[in-house]
Amino acid sequence: MTVITASVAASKGRVLIIGATGFIGQFVAEASLDSGRATFRFLPSEFGHDVDRADPVEPGLTMYKEKREIRRLIEECGVPYTYILCNSIASWPYYDNTHPSRLFLLWISSKFMVMALSKVTSGAKQSTNVLHQSESYFVAGSDIGKFTMKAADDFRTLNKSVHFRPSCNCLNINELASLWEKKIGRVLPRVTVTEDDLLAAARENVIPQSIVASFTHDIFIKGCQVNFSIEGPDEVEVSDLYPDESYRTVDACFDDFVAKMEIDRRKSANEGITTKNHGVEVLPITAMCA
Repeated sequence: MTVITASVAASKGRVLIIGATGFIGQFVAEASLDSGRATFRFLPSEFGHDVDRADPVEPGLTMYKEKREIRRLIEECGVPYTYILCNSIASWPYYDNTHPSRLFLLWISSKFMVMALSKVTSGAKQSTNVLHQSESYFVAGSDIGKFTMKAADDFRTLNKSVHFRPSCNCLNINELASLWEKKIGRVLPRVTVTEDDLLAAARENVIPQSIVASFTHDIFIKGCQVNFSIEGPDEVEVSDLYPDESYRTVDACFDDFVAKMEIDRRKSANEGITTKNHGVEVLPITAMCA
């Protein structure tokens, strides 16, 4: 887990950006600069689901134990904080052969990847799963940045957990696949992966693949994002805080991928490049938040 504090000079004044690293950090940074005001609240750069409630198998559990230790230290020291629990990311850039796991990412077009409970099939054959699954809440990166900065100096979020639960974006993997099929105009074959398959992959302790298997099992089999109610004085839901603000839908995020695919296709055509059947390449990158 990265915990970074950075001060950035903006035209409207001095703005404190917390956790402004990585993919989500760029959206937090942009929203912070746009707000034009200083923010003095500690936001650990978790940007995932609730690590105090989630219970993944190893090796993912070790990561969560470390995050829990950071939380307890923050609370014991009396540091003002807000925990941002944005769950899954709706617009994660899984394309161009870049992804954290060969086992659980699905190559469903030449330029798009989505996390799935399925085995990767290289080349032209494409597939996803038909396994019974739990749902996950998906939130666009721009919305994570926007709501994070709103919550950062909102007195209603002081020393609380802020949950992101957009009802419009509560989907399982099959629903995501069906939505993508509508976008690309064709049906994808399905491949089933069992809970035992996920647990076996986690036990192999191959990093980062086994971490992804651990989180995938916790999210889509155990339902760690949806199997509890938000209650108690120390947690709130974003939609209750800002009822007039809307979420960007997964459908709209998929439109972005379709548009990028078309731009790439035209560019290739203009350059006289023949589009090949993309295979899946394993790249050594760090496992991301779940």
